[in-house]
Parts: sequence; structure tokens; C-alpha cells
Amino acid sequence: MNMQLSPGKDMDAAASIAGKVILYTGAAGGLGVETTLSFLRAGAKVVAIDNDERKTQSLRDAVTREGLAGLTVRAIDLSDLSGLRAELDRVADEVGGFDVVINNAAIYPSKPFEDYSIEDFQMVQRVNVDAGIVCVQAALPHMRKQGWGRIVNIASVTFYGGWANLSPYVQSKGALVGLTRAWAREFGAYGITVNAVAPGAFPTDAEKIHPDPEGYTRFVLDHQAVKRRGSPADIAAALSFLISDAAGFITGQTLNVDGGWVMH
Repeated sequence: MNMQLSPGKDMDAAASIAGKVILYTGAAGGLGVETTLSFLRAGAKVVAIDNDERKTQSLRDAVTREGLAGLTVRAIDLSDLSGLRAELDRVADEVGGFDVVINNAAIYPSKPFEDYSIEDFQMVQRVNVDAGIVCVQAALPHMRKQGWGRIVNIASVTFYGGWANLSPYVQSKGALVGLTRAWAREFGAYGITVNAVAPGAFPTDAEKIHPDPEGYTRFVLDHQAVKRRGSPADIAAALSFLISDAAGFITGQTLNVDGGWVMH
């Protein structure tokens, strides 16, 4: 049977996020800027949480160059969980609540497992996971009240193995995948979907931990089915879809955006 879907508003990803308020941690990072701009171009409002002054200024400059509106920037230390919650509550009052949460911010120390202290593990967990929990707690009442919400946790290709010296980071990404599934099950009754996006090896500042950049690029391309490096636009497209009405029947999933590195 040949069925055709009409290109109505409900299936138009860009149109369905217009007017939505997106809480986005790490929004000024290597993968965050292009995504933030794509949301603003679609008419959404973005509350960008990022405490890197240089990066946030670059984000503001990019928004200004395009003549876009709707950006709010807050410099918050994500390891200060009580301060984060207080600031999010203030911002939520200003913007009328958060419709979408994207937990993207992360720290990624690299050294052999035996060189990490338990405090190192706890700090990575605090920034990469606990801060995301606080963001969801701040957004959930509004989402439940309106019967609609989108939560996306940014996982990582490292969760599938293949990288040494990143134990706390990989642990934190595994926790986010687990929370994705737990929240999806619990929040689905309120019209809230929860998914994860696992980026592959994108050329961002995170790659500076590798001592041989050219060799690392060869390693990446050897593992990918698609023989090019990923771009921020690839992540922007995936996120724009998952937070739209078009993805309303998708929840509890981890979408690998990695050029075919990991396949299920």
C-alpha cells in the first residue's frame, strides 16, 4: 500500500520548535554553536549555559551577525549544583519555563585509570551528569503542566569502547544513557520524550587531548563507514529532529551520529 504523508505543520521539524524555550548546557562549545544558531533560525529561544567567556562571546557575535533574536546566556559553574538550580529557577520565571532540555556540557580529563583520584571521578560525574539532573528537575514541572517536553542527553561514541584513559568520562556517558531510558519510561505519560545522541569523533577542542592529530584523523576515518569527518551541522540536524513534533513517538533511544562507526 502506498501511503503519503502531507507536509503538515506537525511533521515540520523546524516549524514545530518555533517559540519553544530550549535550555542548553555547553551551548557555546564546538558542537553547540551551530546547533544554537539552527534553533534560533527556526524561531526558538535558547537559554545557553556556558561559563567559557571567550566561547560565549563568539556565540553572541555569531548571533549578532545573523541578526537573530532569542538568545539568553548564563555563565554558571555546573559543579555548583545549588547555584545552578537557583539560577535556573530565576531564568525559568523570566522565560515562562523550559520546553526542551539538552544536556551537552562535559569535562573530559584524560590519564590512566590508576592516576585518577576518587575526587576526579566525582567531579566529572558532578558536571557531566548531576548538573543535567538539576536541569531536568528545574524544567520538569513546566513540561508536565503543558503535557509536552523534550529532553536530549548528549552521550558519546566512547561509551561503546575503544578509548583508553577516559574512565570517568565514559562512566558519565553511560550514566546519561541509563537516565535517558529511566526518564523516558517515567515521563512518557506526560507527553515528554527523552532520547540521547551519541556523537562520533568530531573535530572539536576535545580532540586536543590527542598527541598525533593526523594519526587520530586516520584512526577515525578507518572506523567510519562514511569517509569524512563529522560537522556541527550533522549534530544540529539530529537534535532539531529529536526535539520536534516529528519525533514525538521516539523515546528512550540513543541515536549514534558517527558516520557509521557504531551499528546495531
